[in-house]
Amino acid sequence: VELVQSGGGSLDPGSSVTLSCAVSEGSIASYTVAWFRQAPGKEREFVCSTRWGGGSTRYIDSVKERFTIARDNFKNAVDIEMVDMKSEDTAVYYCEATLGPLQDDNAVGHYDCWGQGTQVTVSS
Repeated sequence: VELVQSGGGSLDPGSSVTLSCAVSEGSIASYTVAWFRQAPGKEREFVCSTRWGGGSTRYIDSVKERFTIARDNFKNAVDIEMVDMKSEDTAVYYCEATLGPLQDDNAVGHYDCWGQGTQVTVSS
């Protein structure tokens, strides 16, 4: 299974961007999908997730009011819409996916496949 990411780039503070993660096999509804990010010099951290079967979503507190994770069945993808971007959001963003449910969906290293990573840089 391949995850293909798109979107990202250089942004001004306060602006918006959407990243997309498309799955190459099967229906996106069959996957638990999460977004992680890794800032320079820091460890990879969980950002948000959407559970298998179109279930619940989860966010870290720092993005809860600004990021939205959603499935796009037409594209067979999971998007993350990010608004009011801040400099501390600067990172390489990775989507990760597992077929079916995943109990620890916020844990690094628990997913079966991952995307190539997308750089998002927020600066004025």
